[in-house]
Amino acid sequence: MAQTWVPEPLPPAAKGKSSPGSSSSGAIMLEENSHLSCAICEIRKEKRFCPAVHGRICPQCCGEQREVTLDCPSDCPYLQQAREHEKPRPADQFDPASLFLQVEISEQFTYEREHLLMGLSYALAKAAQADRTLNDRDVIAALSAMCTSYERLMNSGLHYDQPLTSAAQHAVAAQVEEMLKQFREVEQKQLGYSTLRDSDVLKALVFLVRLGHGRTSGRPKSRAFVDFLIAQFPEKQSAVVTPQETASRIIVP
Repeated sequence: MAQTWVPEPLPPAAKGKSSPGSSSSGAIMLEENSHLSCAICEIRKEKRFCPAVHGRICPQCCGEQREVTLDCPSDCPYLQQAREHEKPRPADQFDPASLFLQVEISEQFTYEREHLLMGLSYALAKAAQADRTLNDRDVIAALSAMCTSYERLMNSGLHYDQPLTSAAQHAVAAQVEEMLKQFREVEQKQLGYSTLRDSDVLKALVFLVRLGHGRTSGRPKSRAFVDFLIAQFPEKQSAVVTPQETASRIIVP
C-alpha cells in the first residue's frame, strides 16, 4: 500500500505556499513515479503484467526484451499474440552451413520415413516436457551436432560424437539416440531385420534442424519450436500413432 508523504513542519519564515521546485513537491513526484514506472526500465509507464519478472512493465520493454533477456512462459498472452503476428525470418538471417544444404531430402523420403520423423519429433517433445527451461537454441544445437557426427560417419566411416556444450543438449541427444535404438528394435522384431540406415538418420536429423530454424524466432530464449513440438504430443498421449495421424502432424520446412 502506498504511504502518504507527510511534510515536516516548516520554520515560521518558510510557512506558506510551497514553490513548484520545493522538496515537498519533488518527494511527491518521486513517490508517484515509483508506483507507475516500468519494472525493467524504470522510466516509462507500466501498462501490462509480465510473468517473467512478476511485475508490471511497459510495452516497449516487453517487445524489446521478450525471449531476449526474459524467460517468457509459453502461456503469456503477449508472447502468444506476438507469435501470431510474427513474420518469417528473412533468408539472409540464416547461415547456409547451419541448414546442411549439402544433404538432399526428397518428398519421397518424408513419405517413406514418416514414422521415423514422428518418432524423433516425439523424442524432442519428451525432452522438452522433462525440462521446461529447454529452449530452441539447445534443441537445434543438439540436433546439429548429431548431424555433423552422422555426416562424418557417412563420409569417413569414423564414429565421432560432436561435443555438446550443455547438460540440456546432452539430454536432447540422449532422447534422440534412445528413440533411434527403439526404432531399430521394433523393426528387428517385426521384420527380422532393421531397414534404418545411417543415411536415413542423417536426413531425418537435418529435416528436424531445418524445421527448427523455420519455427524459432531466433531470439536467445525462444521456445517457439519447443512449444510447437510439445503441442503435437500431449503428455498423456502415446508415441504410437497411425499413418494417418503421422501425415497430418509432419510439416515440411
